[in-house]
Amino acid sequence: MLIEIFKRSLIGIAVGGIFTFIALTILIIFDIDSSVKEIWTHMLASFLMGIYFGLSSFIYENETWSPLKKTMIHFSLSISFYYIVALSVGWVPLNVVAIILSSLAFILLYSIFWTGYYIYFKKIEASLNKDLEDRN
Repeated sequence: MLIEIFKRSLIGIAVGGIFTFIALTILIIFDIDSSVKEIWTHMLASFLMGIYFGLSSFIYENETWSPLKKTMIHFSLSISFYYIVALSVGWVPLNVVAIILSSLAFILLYSIFWTGYYIYFKKIEASLNKDLEDRN
């Protein structure tokens, strides 16, 4: 279990690193100056988000919960953690319009990822069922 936690955390850090690299590339392209402290803070926030999403996938491994319950718990924890990080590092300004717009963006991205995973696992399920039928 500890190895799996470590593995998922490292994968999350890697994904956070990729997003940081993309952000730094945008800063370079548009010749935007930023302090090392500011870059470090945003990179740490990206890593924390990556670690969270890496570890939160454990929610979907709970066999006793329904898919709806897993999704609702994961979504609630995810948006809460996102706002804790995003508001504290300044990704989202503390005003109503910014919070509403970022909530809509979060819901849209969450829905896209959820739908993609749903379709992927439905195809895996169909493939496994076909293999079982072919064996019989």
